[in-house]
Amino acid sequence: MSVVPAPDALIGKRLDVAVGKMLGVSRSKAAELIESGQVSVLGRELDKAAKLLVGDMVDIELHEEQDVPEPVCDEMEVVYEDDDIVVVDKPVGVAAHASVGWTGPTVLGSLLARGVHITSMGAPGRQGIVSRLDVGTSGLMLVCKSDLAYKEMRRQFSHHEVKKTYHAVVQGNLKQDKATIEAPIGRDKVSDFRFTVTPTGKEAVTHWDVLERFGEATLVSVNLETGRTHQIRVHFSSIGHPLVGDPMYGANPKLSRELGLDRQWLNATMLDFKHPRTHISQHIECGYPSDLRHALGELRRRAAEREAE
Repeated sequence: MSVVPAPDALIGKRLDVAVGKMLGVSRSKAAELIESGQVSVLGRELDKAAKLLVGDMVDIELHEEQDVPEPVCDEMEVVYEDDDIVVVDKPVGVAAHASVGWTGPTVLGSLLARGVHITSMGAPGRQGIVSRLDVGTSGLMLVCKSDLAYKEMRRQFSHHEVKKTYHAVVQGNLKQDKATIEAPIGRDKVSDFRFTVTPTGKEAVTHWDVLERFGEATLVSVNLETGRTHQIRVHFSSIGHPLVGDPMYGANPKLSRELGLDRQWLNATMLDFKHPRTHISQHIECGYPSDLRHALGELRRRAAEREAE
């Protein structure tokens, strides 16, 4: 039996769709599990068409014969690979590694299933991973194949020598063209799977620059000095500009629907680091996935229409 909070990326989804993604099964199989009572939401009697809400706790109790192996994400693109490291463009809905309650696809499992050798260094089930992305965040993620790479890249990440550049769309029109948010982040006392700015939290520093303005939203480039959980989402929410498509941290659901978004507009777009073996500077980029491109196109169209009025 496992009880887990509804994943960020699945808030607002139909229960059968969400369960399908969480367990890596078809929508019809997910509906069977819901109807048979093997998957439910604590405190709520829901059918398969009901929407998951922020704060929902999903109760998973699969019969032994229903257990399924971890699915492989075939569409996950390898952007760079050599004997020491592999960099993938992680799709939304894929976790970095396996965890309690998550039986959907993972970066590590998908790489291993493809026959990619990964170092044995690291915690069990998290071998080779030195930096993670949330399930609901897409973009570049580096995994170590050699022991040398794991030791060196872990050092680079811990010493903030790796530059990870994210692109995000935040609600509203930011007043400044660039700024830094310095505010400690800790777990929310009300919901321990959410995070918040709190004096008792850990130091967190976020730098941002405006890339494009749409009036109702702003596209920004973001660099982190620290890597706290949900840092970008929490920091922009704390200044009154939550990420578009992020209901957990205050996004306008109407705007999200109009833009066709069912997750936060956030993508890890660039990665700059020194190669662990050669120490030569590496710069890797990726584009936006289709859902983020669509939302960006809609924002540009709406801004052009307002300007033409």
